[in-house]
Formats: sequence, C-alpha cells, structure tokens
Amino acid sequence: MDKIRKTEDEWRAQLTPQEFSVAREKATERAFTGRYWDTFTPGIYRCVACGTALFASDTKFDAGCGWPSYFEALAPGLVREEQDTTLGMVRTEVLCNICDSHLGHVFPDGPPPTGLRYCINSLALQFEPEGK
Repeated sequence: MDKIRKTEDEWRAQLTPQEFSVAREKATERAFTGRYWDTFTPGIYRCVACGTALFASDTKFDAGCGWPSYFEALAPGLVREEQDTTLGMVRTEVLCNICDSHLGHVFPDGPPPTGLRYCINSLALQFEPEGK
C-alpha cells in the first residue's frame, strides 16, 4: 500500500474548508447534520481526501448516534486505529491508512458479527452509489 503524502496547503486546495477541518484537523461534525448519516443506498464510501474505498453500504447500520456507522471496514489495512485522549476521555480514533485523514472513532458497542461501531464523519467520506 503506497501512502499518499501532500502538504497541508495541497490538502487545503483540494478539500472544502469543512472537509479539511475534519479530515486534516480532526474536527467532528455535529450529530444528525452530515450528508450520509441517514443514507442507506447501496454503494461504497470512499475517503474524501484520497478516494480509497473504506466502507460498504452493506456494513452500515443505524446506530442512532447521528453519524454514519459501520460494523467493519471494507478490507483489513484500509483504516488505522490510534488512541485518542482529547476531550478528557480515552477513545479509539480511526484514520485512513493511505492518506492519514481523520475519519472518526470506533467503539465496541456495535452489532454482530464484529461488535464494532465505526462512527465516521460524513465530511470524511465521499459516497459512490452502486453501479457508478
């Protein structure tokens, strides 16, 4: 897997200000405001920064949290997890393993078969409907 590396100015030129804030500065969009939190159309969710396919719609579920939630990544190695101790709590951050963009967090309260809930910011994703 080849890493994609760009300067912050290159990322800023490519992404919208809101996408840059989430993907490169680790911001979080407000719950129930993102473009994909209630989307259940068949397709693939790609990294907004590098286009890597990260999550499939058949792993998406309504977690009631207001962000797109998935029980697993499309393939091992596409996402990376790191400990996040910001905001006075310990969480597991999820990043695109290709371009290091912040995606969201993963929690151990998801459905079978994995028991995981990848809680991902819509602004970190670009949806590609099935058949396109």
